[in-house]
Amino acid sequence: MKVRPGSDYRLSRDGPWPTVETHGQLAPAEREWIHTNGAGAYAMSTISLMHTRRHHGVLVADLPAPLGRHVIMSHGETSVTLGPERRTYRISTHQFPNVAPTPGYRSLASFSQQPLPRWAFRLGQHTLERTMCLVRGKNALIIGYRLLGPTPGLLNVRPLMPMRPADALVQEHGGMMQVLSLKSGAVEMRPVPDLPPVVFGHTGMFMGSPDWWRRFEYLADRSDGIPFQEDIWTPGVFEMHLEPQRTAYLVVAVDRLPNGSPQELMEQAANAILSEDPGEERPASVRALWVAASEFCLEGSERPRVIAGYPWHAALLRDWVMALPGLHIARNRLDLLEGALETLLGAQRGGLLPERLPELGARRSKSLPDATLWLFEVARALERHSGVEHHLLKNLLFPALVRAFTRVRSRARRLIWLSSDGLVATGASGMALTWMDAKVGPHLITPRPGLAIEHQALWSRGTQTLARLAGAYGHEKLAALARDSAARVRSAFRARFWCHETDYPYDCLSEAKDSSDAWGDTSIRPNALIALAVDPDLFEPWQAQAVLERVRSELLTPRGVRSLSPSDRRYVPQFAGDAAEREVAYHQGTAWAHLLGFYVRAALRLAPDDMDVYYDLRALIEQGADEGLILGQVAQLADGDAPHRARGCPVQAIAVAELLRALVVDLDV
Repeated sequence: MKVRPGSDYRLSRDGPWPTVETHGQLAPAEREWIHTNGAGAYAMSTISLMHTRRHHGVLVADLPAPLGRHVIMSHGETSVTLGPERRTYRISTHQFPNVAPTPGYRSLASFSQQPLPRWAFRLGQHTLERTMCLVRGKNALIIGYRLLGPTPGLLNVRPLMPMRPADALVQEHGGMMQVLSLKSGAVEMRPVPDLPPVVFGHTGMFMGSPDWWRRFEYLADRSDGIPFQEDIWTPGVFEMHLEPQRTAYLVVAVDRLPNGSPQELMEQAANAILSEDPGEERPASVRALWVAASEFCLEGSERPRVIAGYPWHAALLRDWVMALPGLHIARNRLDLLEGALETLLGAQRGGLLPERLPELGARRSKSLPDATLWLFEVARALERHSGVEHHLLKNLLFPALVRAFTRVRSRARRLIWLSSDGLVATGASGMALTWMDAKVGPHLITPRPGLAIEHQALWSRGTQTLARLAGAYGHEKLAALARDSAARVRSAFRARFWCHETDYPYDCLSEAKDSSDAWGDTSIRPNALIALAVDPDLFEPWQAQAVLERVRSELLTPRGVRSLSPSDRRYVPQFAGDAAEREVAYHQGTAWAHLLGFYVRAALRLAPDDMDVYYDLRALIEQGADEGLILGQVAQLADGDAPHRARGCPVQAIAVAELLRALVVDLDV
């Protein structure tokens, strides 16, 4: 990642770990950070720990279905008493109504993730270092407090515990249970009977004083036009003595305390993150994205999987499938790919993947043709990386592709089928079947029924991949069927998809082609770019050049590729407003970060030996990865108009995956 002139954000000399010098100023302390545990739990907030989203918290646990993500501990309200004059420093920062933020940030000198989140507070002649980590694979948090200075001190930490789903808010009520089990060095409580107990491990004294802290305000939620005030319950205060140069620990765990000392568990977490760094031989941009990619790979959960994003979009399978080449194959983490594929393909039914990973006892979500078609691209990436005989390709992916191929070729006209000329058709009233079909209530905002251009490319290239694999594995009849499907879709695509009036392909077409009901959508969208990147042989060279030039002139931005041309009357320049307005804006001009990867693929194929193009594309990807909403991460999208402010899901798997894949695979950085 590059550093913008005058920015407070810089990369540490010790690796791809973000460091921010705050010097007691609020503005740099408003940057967000995230820390995960490899099993679905996360800690996330601003640097000052002044939460701006309801999803923020220092322990957001991933509880078993049907509970899901819950904010167990939002804050540790902290104060330190020092010196013979017994001066007390309050180092927490919150936003309450109609007043300035509480001034804890004024003592904050710096924040870093090297690799664990660490804060340094200047307290007179002393420095307090606070280090935080989530225990690997467990819903457990460890906070370490280390005092540097001439005299000892007294630390007070008051846990603030909303105990609610991550996407909800709580108001003061009488249902919190103050029933404690006190043991030496531990306090167990179960304030919400429907949730597991919470256990605190400590080296001091706990003083029970249950209360509610009222009217916290979350400014990002307020900007999004959703409820933004919350009351938070606290069970009491932990008091611990701080000796100079020694670390005092507070452990917070769901259900039971983890095995091992706090110091050992912190070292394990740090080593796990450090091991994700590919090393100094890689450029800083690659190292940062490489480490960022690891946040989405949940190898420590009972069902290994890929998280689509934080703090929402958890289990979207379309994003999961699209991210696999960048998250796993580009990083040569085929061990993680195996677990993720086993979980993913275990959800395949009737050849198709569902929208979300099914939970035990829950109703299965609708199937997605889009997610299923992207499986063929995963197979192609793995074949390129490891060859046709790799066991994951031969034993896991190939049978899944055969099931998908059989389903699409069947005569069932439901969700996905083949038209009479071999093109892939989708369509169902009120259902979102492509990545652009956003909904507000029951209404589709950008409906794309019929023949979507990117689906034709995925089917064309996918059937070629299947034919090649089937031939290598001795299934000649299947190989012939797949080759025939590839030839038919290519022929029909070339005959139907180019719009001579716009010198750009149709975004989607009606299945009918020779009747009064036939139609074509001439919107200038990036789906033609996706098609060109996936299967360039669908286009004549002059058509490929025309697509790329139109994308470059109307859709490309430094932060992503616009979802609609600004010349279109429906163009929405900013992703803003209430939830319904943002849903409308999703695909009406917002610039999607992951589409930069497809732009790189398409541009390199047209100019494979042009070094000026190479360096321009590398600079584009590195700029696209620079300074998102979250330190070290890439946001889902950006405003279509300058300054292209990062928007949408703050931490997005396919955004990180595609930028990393473009650098490592396409650009060979």
